[in-house]
Amino acid sequence: MIRVVLAEDMHLIRGALVALLDMEPDVEVVADVSSGEAVMPAVLEHRPDVAVLDVQMPGIDGLQAASMIAEQAPECRTLILTQNGRPDVLRRALSAKALGFMLKDAPPAELAGAIRRVAAGERVIDPDLATATIEARANPLTDREVEVLRLAGEGDEPGEIAARLHLAKGTVRNYLGTIVTKLGARNRLDAVRIATEAGWL
Repeated sequence: MIRVVLAEDMHLIRGALVALLDMEPDVEVVADVSSGEAVMPAVLEHRPDVAVLDVQMPGIDGLQAASMIAEQAPECRTLILTQNGRPDVLRRALSAKALGFMLKDAPPAELAGAIRRVAAGERVIDPDLATATIEARANPLTDREVEVLRLAGEGDEPGEIAARLHLAKGTVRNYLGTIVTKLGARNRLDAVRIATEAGWL
């Protein structure tokens, strides 16, 4: 029997996934939780074979939870579910030691098969997404530069960004100049467009 902990913040989707998996003769959902904070306690209590984690959850997201599982309960393998099949999200999932990465719009029957394969130690990734990730240009921006550009994209002026990130206004201007140069953009708005289209924001 493959023991599964499921983390999904949307109650309707979580209930549907539990019901779907309960129909499988060799899969048992031993705990289902609605937040990233609840993942690690559930994993430590129930010692599942596989944790199925939604990427986007309030507080600790699925990728952070996957990293925590890799550190604290490495015998539990992780399968990430996401609506967002962007190459940078897949890269982050792989760096968090996730073995599986599935889009939520995949046929329901594929989920149980993916859980079985991940439980067996196999890597499960949508082939089209894997190809796109290999072909995608690597993000040249640092985490801080991404943070600054994201706030700029939300319409914040350098002074507002400085206040929110506890930086000097001149430092924010320097970051924005570096970002525009790195991306070969015409200006700040063009940099936001380039980074968004590349899936870096």
